[in-house]
Amino acid sequence: MKNFKKITHYIIPYWTRLALNVLFNLLSVIFGLFSLNMVIPFVGLLFRSHHSTYELLPMQLDFEVLINNFYYYMNMLTTQYGEMASLIFISVIVVITSLLKNGFRYLALYHLAPVRNGVVRDIRNDIYQKTLDLPLAYYSQGRKGDIISRMTNDVHQIEIGIVQSLSIAFRDPITVIVYMAWLMLMSPTLTLFVLVLLPIAGFVIGRIARTLKPTALKGQSKLGIILSVMEETLSGLRVVKAFNAEDKMRKRFRSLNNLYTRIMNKLYRRQDLASPVSEFLGTTVVIFILVFGGSMVISGNATLPPEAFIGYLGIFSQIIQPSKNFSKAWYNIQKGMASAERIDHVLKAEVSIRDTMDAKTKSSFSQDIVFDKVFFRYEDAYVLKDINLHIQKGQKVALVGQSGAGKSTLVDLIPRLYDVEEGEVRIDGIPIRDIRIKDLRQLMGNVNQDPILFNDTFYNNIAFGATDSTEEEVVRAARIANAHDFIMESPLGYHTNVGDRGGKLSGGQRQRISIARAVLKNPPILILDEATSSLDTESEKLVQEALLNVMQNRTSIVIAHRLSTIIHADLICVMHEGRIVETGTHQELLEKDGIYKKLHSLQMFS
Repeated sequence: MKNFKKITHYIIPYWTRLALNVLFNLLSVIFGLFSLNMVIPFVGLLFRSHHSTYELLPMQLDFEVLINNFYYYMNMLTTQYGEMASLIFISVIVVITSLLKNGFRYLALYHLAPVRNGVVRDIRNDIYQKTLDLPLAYYSQGRKGDIISRMTNDVHQIEIGIVQSLSIAFRDPITVIVYMAWLMLMSPTLTLFVLVLLPIAGFVIGRIARTLKPTALKGQSKLGIILSVMEETLSGLRVVKAFNAEDKMRKRFRSLNNLYTRIMNKLYRRQDLASPVSEFLGTTVVIFILVFGGSMVISGNATLPPEAFIGYLGIFSQIIQPSKNFSKAWYNIQKGMASAERIDHVLKAEVSIRDTMDAKTKSSFSQDIVFDKVFFRYEDAYVLKDINLHIQKGQKVALVGQSGAGKSTLVDLIPRLYDVEEGEVRIDGIPIRDIRIKDLRQLMGNVNQDPILFNDTFYNNIAFGATDSTEEEVVRAARIANAHDFIMESPLGYHTNVGDRGGKLSGGQRQRISIARAVLKNPPILILDEATSSLDTESEKLVQEALLNVMQNRTSIVIAHRLSTIIHADLICVMHEGRIVETGTHQELLEKDGIYKKLHSLQMFS
């Protein structure tokens, strides 16, 4: 029930709507009860089983008094206008009360709709916000498909399993309580007998429902894996086809899908027990009532005449469906609890990278970036070891070395995409942990090896993160990045959609849009992570020209595999197995006759 309490946290802000829902449900139940009670005088009138003389008694909440006074006025009406008039009068009351019952029921649902949809909206908003807040390390440890499954399918399961059950949770208990209270007034003995039977039925249903949650949890987990396989397949479809691996991927997917199907079959079979079990138990209870109540009528019990017993059965029959609904809702809630648990796992995930209580604002970069004895690890193995580096403002610093040496990880520490394990990174003498994250990242622009574009227009991709930029500024950034010409050649110019991940563009074009985005941001610190390594010669030349334009008057940190692109760097750092093993200019490193010269010789030879 812990997770259910967390869901109620989302419901509390809508308490006024819920209060109105409860009020209108109560009125709907009262008028429905009044309508059902008209069965008693109707049957009595038809079979002339009620007494012919009644005295008006002082009004009080007693079934016999209420029936007595009602018959008193009915007799007056019958005596004056005839039995047909009494039947018409009863029928009119039933129609009016039925209209009021259903009108109030609609008003109850009208006020519940914003609650149901609002709760789901708030949960989605919180999950999406959490995905933005969580550090990159969280996603490197889990599957993207599983996270997407929690954001979509699990939220949907909460919607159908818990939130949609709100209409039942706030209507049917009121129905049962009000009707049972009235039945208690009609016949305390018979109602006490019913109250003994109902908990037994509830216990049986609860025992079956309790087994749903573990099975549902397994099902949601397997669905997350299936979505991960789908995501990997779509992302790597070119490789799958190129290596004739369709059969391998098909077998893998079908195996997972078959396992998921078996789990869901088990789940639905248990869930589908709700309706037949509750109906059987309800029928059993009705039979017990017929036998027990019938014996009271046959024995001549004055408190329960035949027409009252028929009315009692009519009112009790209206409790059976809400009870069935409630048991079905309990099954759905148990299933939804599994999804709530998975979502809670995301919402409770620790956001390790956050602003400190006394974080400082910083709007400019004026001196240097310092790595002071920095160590970092992803899990057990250290990726960076004892990094000491001093980058002056305006310098162009290059990082080179074999793949896996820790170059990308080192630059990721500067904008705090990850936090150091030991040591410290400082900007202008201030530890970056003490700078507001938003201010820190505002000082930097990133251009990655794999340019990330969104399924949007050229304009919106360039202006991403700079919503207050003008069209002239966007065009100027595109010109600096050598992107303006091919943008203008597209059908709608800057308002042409680039496709999913920029799929309509070539690699060089995507990279130049990414550079234009960095130009528009106009950061004092520029981080280039192998921005030209995957391009052809012509595209590389255009991108390199764009980068040279961007790097003017900026502090630049460049990761490069092609040493020819960084020979003019002010400082080159050679990394090997997580350490900086050599530093200097291009010429100085060649003279050292170390790792850099070896890399240079290999590239020159190739």
